[in-house]
Amino acid sequence: MKKIIVPVDFSKHSEYALKTAALLAEKYNATVYALHMLDIQEVSLTESQINQQEKAMFFLKLAEQRFKDFLVKDYLEGIKIVPIIKHYKVFSEVNAIAKEVDADLIVMGSHGASGLKEFFVGSNTEKVVRYAELPVLVIKNEMVNVDFSDIVVATDFSEESIPAFKKVLKSLAFLNAQKHLLYVNLPNEDFKTTSEMETMAIDFLMKVEGDTSRLINVNYVCDRSIEKGILNFSNAVGADLISVITHGRRGLSHIFAGSVAEDLTNHSTLPIMTLKI
Repeated sequence: MKKIIVPVDFSKHSEYALKTAALLAEKYNATVYALHMLDIQEVSLTESQINQQEKAMFFLKLAEQRFKDFLVKDYLEGIKIVPIIKHYKVFSEVNAIAKEVDADLIVMGSHGASGLKEFFVGSNTEKVVRYAELPVLVIKNEMVNVDFSDIVVATDFSEESIPAFKKVLKSLAFLNAQKHLLYVNLPNEDFKTTSEMETMAIDFLMKVEGDTSRLINVNYVCDRSIEKGILNFSNAVGADLISVITHGRRGLSHIFAGSVAEDLTNHSTLPIMTLKI
């Protein structure tokens, strides 16, 4: 991992993301690209073009100074950091900028259950995740280290998820952590017997890697919802990161249908790493 994108809105939670990115950059000798998207509201159509340009320049200069002050942090000393300011707020542009600089990871701050702060209001985090073609690490609290050693990777063992699952393993490889593969069994029409789950896991791993060596790390839990199963299992094993697969613009994939990924982000105190199929 060599390049990390961090969207910054000057909030406490975007600072959590910035600090996490700095910790990762220090550990893996990476460069941090701090991105601020300046939201210049449309000016009145009655204003002259000169006035519009003057207003845009004023807000741009103001943002540049505030951004410069914001990046004066002790934990950024010695970190290679590149500030980027864009004068629009289009969330697909985060992915475009990430592709432009050939980034490996996007790190974002989330306010959790009480909603997402300023830049990350409402579904804006989901919009970034939806467009992002690289992993997005969502940070909930201030991180003191990034020594992730136990990661929960939830899966539904579907053939459709195989490409994304391979990407997940590749994306998490640099962490060199233990990966707990997790299948959550629900008490409804999708309920599976133990033998059915084991068969699914074997078939899945044979298609993914051609062997079943990861079978030793496959876990099956029963719970009343997917998110509860993931959270309860993660707490039980002392995980420090949860990996979530999303389906991009088409919504969240199979196992994360509806608001499951959003609920995980809101209710988990652990960092969440998302990856789009």
